[in-house]
Amino acid sequence: MSLFLRRPSSEARRRVAIIDIGSNSIRLVVYEGPTRLPAILFNEKVMAGLGRDLADTGAIADDGIATARSALARFSLLARQMEVHELRTVATAAVRDASNGGELLAVAADLGLEVELLSGDAEAMASGHGVLSAIPDADGIVGDLGGGSLELVRVQGGQVGERVSFPLGVLRIAAIREKGKVALDRHVERALAAAGWTGRGQGLPLYMVGGSWRALARLDMYQSGYPLPVIHGYSLSPETVQRLIRTLGHLPKNKLRAIPNLSGGRVATMGDSAHLLASLIRHLGAATCTASAYGLREGLLYGALDEPTRALDPLVVAAREEGRRLGRFAEHGDLLDNWIAPLFEDEDEALARLRHAACLLADVAWLANPEFRAERGLEVALHGNWVAIDAAGRALLAQALFTCFGGGSEAPDPLARLAEPQALERAVRWGLAMRLGQRLSGGVAAPLRQTALCLSDDAVELHTAPGLAPLYGEAVERRHKALAGAMARAPLHVPA
Repeated sequence: MSLFLRRPSSEARRRVAIIDIGSNSIRLVVYEGPTRLPAILFNEKVMAGLGRDLADTGAIADDGIATARSALARFSLLARQMEVHELRTVATAAVRDASNGGELLAVAADLGLEVELLSGDAEAMASGHGVLSAIPDADGIVGDLGGGSLELVRVQGGQVGERVSFPLGVLRIAAIREKGKVALDRHVERALAAAGWTGRGQGLPLYMVGGSWRALARLDMYQSGYPLPVIHGYSLSPETVQRLIRTLGHLPKNKLRAIPNLSGGRVATMGDSAHLLASLIRHLGAATCTASAYGLREGLLYGALDEPTRALDPLVVAAREEGRRLGRFAEHGDLLDNWIAPLFEDEDEALARLRHAACLLADVAWLANPEFRAERGLEVALHGNWVAIDAAGRALLAQALFTCFGGGSEAPDPLARLAEPQALERAVRWGLAMRLGQRLSGGVAAPLRQTALCLSDDAVELHTAPGLAPLYGEAVERRHKALAGAMARAPLHVPA
């Protein structure tokens, strides 16, 4: 581990970085923000193909070493220029297995980088932690497909369980498939049986980690007209995987490269990764496949956290940080959630956390042009880098913010394609309540602490403390009336 000694100005601004020397690519990712879920400040990869010739020669090719030297020199310098507080450099299967892996480690050492050579078990552990960091309730098998190896990890109850690593990276699959039509399937069948993993994922989801599998999800999103560009949490059924295999069998490579957001560097290996995925589904017994944008690198960060920090809700943590970064008053979101909560006491925990996240984001559009604040709220909710939330949850966040910022009660596209009408109606009520609180308080704390909302059989009551009745002005009265109407009640102001 290399340390760049600079005192961080605050925990929220602390920068950490990981250089990941993989079998297919070398990547630098710089993170900044809360330790539970730091945001990606910078992300760059170089397709070095270090594992490309391992199956034939057992060594990293000379041009791979040269590419790695150039990439590591750039990444090391960038990390210093970005004033990273802690830089961690790790290497995985290609360097681990290559006869000349030590040569690459020496290149890194010459650049001042101390490389951690991860074992297959450590790689699997980090992949499992990565999925749990973004999907805390994950219950299934994590499959991390790299260039040189495949890790399978059982995750359940917030913990990483049994795990295994196979030399089945995407750069090794072509050589296996060349031996015959069913050679890969038989290879996978024998490997899983020998490790005692046959049927281990019966009826469970397979969480897909790695760029090769994310490329498959991206292809299906494009073909199906999926209305969100967010790949994390996107699911493929076993039947869909078979359809993708047929598609890849006849779709020209130039057509694949033209698909938006699909990495051109993954096109050549998509067919191999699809066949491997289909075989794993069959022999593990997996019910579905869900893409995870979080994997080894995020898992290394998550694995270093203490248990109380790990237990924090990543959606709430991220929304609070975004609200702090873009809003006017850092504490306002939590206060707003507490203020409107008495109107929604019938909601379960899942809905309450979505409402809380919406309140934390209730001020993120204040700098936008007033005519476009509703659209800004919609964009933040739909396209934000949120985790531990599905597409329907994003739609509810989006509806609440769209309504809060004056967009009205209609559901703009694509919300109706992502969530049920009744759920969106509930989110409209959240948005109207948030809108009332924002206008009443002016975005500051004291008015929310000295007023209260409550729900009676026939009214939405707004109680104001002594001396605060003048806060109930014309604009507040209008918003109170709109909220009460949406809840099929009358507005009632109750001054002390």
